Amino acid sequence: MKTLQMLLAATLLILMASCAKENAKPQSTPATIHLTEKGAAVIGKSNDFGIQLFQKVAVAEPGNLMLSPLSASVALTMLMNGAEEETYNQINTMLGYDGMTATEVNETYRSLVTQLLAADASVQLDLANAVWYHNSFVAKPDFLQTMQEAFDAQVQGLDFGSPAALETINGWASQNTNGKIDQVLTEISPDAIMFLMNALYFKGSWSQKFDKNQTNDAAFHYHDGSTGNIPTMHGQVPGRLVAAPAYQAIEIYYGRKNFSMIILLPVADIDALMESLTPALWSDLTQQLGSAYEQEVDLSMPKFSFEYETELNEQLQVLGMIDAFVPGIANLTGIADASLHVSFVKQNTFVDVNEEGTEAAAVTTIGIELTSAGDLPPQFIIDRPFLFFIREQTTNTLMFAGKVMAP
Repeated sequence: MKTLQMLLAATLLILMASCAKENAKPQSTPATIHLTEKGAAVIGKSNDFGIQLFQKVAVAEPGNLMLSPLSASVALTMLMNGAEEETYNQINTMLGYDGMTATEVNETYRSLVTQLLAADASVQLDLANAVWYHNSFVAKPDFLQTMQEAFDAQVQGLDFGSPAALETINGWASQNTNGKIDQVLTEISPDAIMFLMNALYFKGSWSQKFDKNQTNDAAFHYHDGSTGNIPTMHGQVPGRLVAAPAYQAIEIYYGRKNFSMIILLPVADIDALMESLTPALWSDLTQQLGSAYEQEVDLSMPKFSFEYETELNEQLQVLGMIDAFVPGIANLTGIADASLHVSFVKQNTFVDVNEEGTEAAAVTTIGIELTSAGDLPPQFIIDRPFLFFIREQTTNTLMFAGKVMAP
């Protein structure tokens, strides 16, 4: 009898502990991420680059779009490690790493990524890097070692002439974005010798989820002046608000609030807001949100989901990364002692925002090609005394004859 009572008591304690665990509220304060002074500066400059890149793409894109500044920064930092001289300087300056060595940048990157990945156990954040190279191409061991050690990159040689190479690269993109981006390349150029890739995947539940029963069709006013009814979520959620002459802003949270979504709603025209979106505006906005108090907000927000793909060559050149794209001028001798250039930088993205939270993914791909020398003209070097003649060629009339001993 005593044994039975002890078993019952133990079972009750287990059940109580289980219920307590199920009813425990998730942590609601953000985890602290420790940054050095240089680390904080890198993030600030990286944000500046991201806002400028987004603005350059968005003003020319009439439809939906999404970019990942972090994914682009990581992939371009990988490229920077293989650049030299002016090509290196242009990428370094564009990304805001002025005054920092590649080693310092790499160390800052590793520290930041390690802490970001561990910031919130309730949010799934995955980041992966890869270097794929033609198996006949000889890359410098130091470059490949840096990719493995500083960026934890998968480094692998492939036969780019085989269909299996395309399947491997696209398969990696799919695997590291939870199947959301399953194709980043449709073909591999005969001149391609390397691809640098970054994949970023995010899945976070709202700190306060929307009730699906409260989702209904509501009016949405399109840019062309028309109006349509679209599925819209409704709920009272914790958030921060900021108002400015050109926009209204709200910040809402995922998980324990390390990660959030900021929404800018233009007061008048979205095009005007896009034109005015600068690093200074972004810095001012985030500072105001940081000092605003958190409150319950009655929020109505459309559900949305889309995929996007864009090439970033033109925008990156406008931002200062010029030489890397120019055959014969690009200096990527940190990768190999060969004439290389960047053929393209592209990004594929996916986003789905619903009552539960947000799922987003991005893959940045940098294509690197061997610069073709082409057919060189035959050489004729006049470096000693010579004769010359002037004639009318149809009649072979010799008009002048001469000798040059000392030009």
